[in-house]
Amino acid sequence: MTFTTLTPDTVRPEIPAGPSKLTPHQLRTAQAETLDAPRLRYSLLARALFRSMDLAYGRKRTIVKFTMLEFIARVPYQAWERMGYLALARYRGRSALARRVFERIVESRADQDNEQWHLLILQDLVQRRGLRQSFLLHRLAPWLVAFFFYHVSWLLFVVRPDWSYRLNADFEDHAEHEYMAYVAEHPELETQPDLGTYAAQYGQYGSLADLFRQIGHDERTHKQGSLTNMRTPRLAA
Repeated sequence: MTFTTLTPDTVRPEIPAGPSKLTPHQLRTAQAETLDAPRLRYSLLARALFRSMDLAYGRKRTIVKFTMLEFIARVPYQAWERMGYLALARYRGRSALARRVFERIVESRADQDNEQWHLLILQDLVQRRGLRQSFLLHRLAPWLVAFFFYHVSWLLFVVRPDWSYRLNADFEDHAEHEYMAYVAEHPELETQPDLGTYAAQYGQYGSLADLFRQIGHDERTHKQGSLTNMRTPRLAA
C-alpha cells in the first residue's frame, strides 16, 4: 500500500472567499438598490413560510426575529452538500464531472458558513442587548422549521433541482430586503458601533448599520448564486 506524504508545502484546495466585503459607500448604494428593486414573485411555499414566521414572531423586523431567519438559512446548503457527496460517490469514475460536482459542494459549504457567521453575529447582539428569547419560539421552533425546510429542500432537489434553487432564491431575496429595510427603519444604527466580536472571521464595520447592510448584501449574493444555478441545476456529464 502506498501512502501520500503531506508536507508543510502541500497546497489544499482553495476555499471560496464568500461574498465580497463592501466599502461604506458601496454598502449604502447596495441598500438603495435593494429598496428600489421589487421583490421576487415568491412561490406558494415561500409565502407560507414567511407568513408563518410573521404569525409566530410578529411582522415587525427585529434582531431576535433575524436569528430565526439565519438559523434556517443554512439548511438548503446543507441539503445540497449532502446530495453533492452522494453524487460524488456515484460519479467518482468520471473525473471531469466529479470535479464539477465537488466545486459545487465547496460553493455550498462556503455559503453555509457565511450564513453561520450571520447567526453568530446576531446571537451576540441579542446577548449583549439582553433581548429575551423563549424556549418554545427561539429554541424549539427553529429546530422544527429547519428540519422541515431541510427535507423540503432535499426532496425538491431530488425531483427538480431548479425548484430547490428557486425556493432558496426566494428565501434569500426576502432576507436581503428585510435587512435593508431594517436599517432604513432604524437610523440610530448609524451611530451604534460594531463591536467586532467576530471581526477576524467576518470583518468589522464602522457602524451596526453597515454591518446589517453587509449581511443584506451577502443575502443578495446567495440569491444570485441560486438563480444562476437554476440555469444548470443538473451538471452535464
